[in-house]
Amino acid sequence: MSFRPEPEMRLEPLLDGGAVRGRSSRRFELARSALFGTKLGSVGFSLLVFMTVFCFIGPLLYRTNQVSTNINSILLPPGWHHPLGTDGNGYDQLGRLMLGGQSSLEIGLLASLLATVVGALYGAVAGYLGGLADSIMMRVVDTLLSIPGLLLLLVLASIFTVNFIMLVLILGLLAWLVPARLVRGETLTLRTREFVQAARLMGSGHTRMVTRHILPNAFATVVVNATFQVADAILALSALSFLGFGVPPPATNWGSMLNDGVDYAATGSWWLLYPAGIAIIATVLAFNFIGEGIEESMGIRG
Repeated sequence: MSFRPEPEMRLEPLLDGGAVRGRSSRRFELARSALFGTKLGSVGFSLLVFMTVFCFIGPLLYRTNQVSTNINSILLPPGWHHPLGTDGNGYDQLGRLMLGGQSSLEIGLLASLLATVVGALYGAVAGYLGGLADSIMMRVVDTLLSIPGLLLLLVLASIFTVNFIMLVLILGLLAWLVPARLVRGETLTLRTREFVQAARLMGSGHTRMVTRHILPNAFATVVVNATFQVADAILALSALSFLGFGVPPPATNWGSMLNDGVDYAATGSWWLLYPAGIAIIATVLAFNFIGEGIEESMGIRG
């Protein structure tokens, strides 16, 4: 009988490919099932699908001119030709609501993505390093959180030229503070776990430790917070636009439409105010319901 040596035990593939990816894929499946397995998730997902179809597919079916001013159609009330009336420039309000929704959703999603990526990396690095580095990095976060967010947004919006990309950067780079604190808290717990200690003993570098062991195991916290970040970004964009710092015309968003509607509210032109407000509320509720559904499905809260 010939001697056959036992295969070498390799811990790193077990850590990366087995435990970590197994847990991450399971959490992904739970997050996806939360859209259909919980009432709040189902309602939120349905609302989001409706608003997405309305904003991006609607203009292909209901074509309007949102560039040229039509003085013959100024401030028309809702009717057969204009279901939601027209505004002070003669733009069809239904078509403008769709156009504004595109900007609001795109800016909200991109700003949330930027905030989530920056915040998650920052928080993971701070929690993983610990000690003096963690204290300094989190004092930066605490200092920025102590500044009123809307005031800081207004200051930055008044300094830089406001456009689509700049709005994404301003909103995203100010919203990363919350995910940074959340992921840092998760990291402080994860770095003491056995699989992280084993990977460290095997010589895994700091980058690999953060990206392959810490962040995948903080997936639940990151994905839930990301849904709330979208809702917060849409609200912040609406507030900025309401104060006159929205995307430059002829582009628009729901906050700019609210700002325009306030000027005519006293004259009885209600159709310039309520549709945009209802759209903001419905979209924010959709993302909040999705986040609540994912939390419930993953059992994050007791």
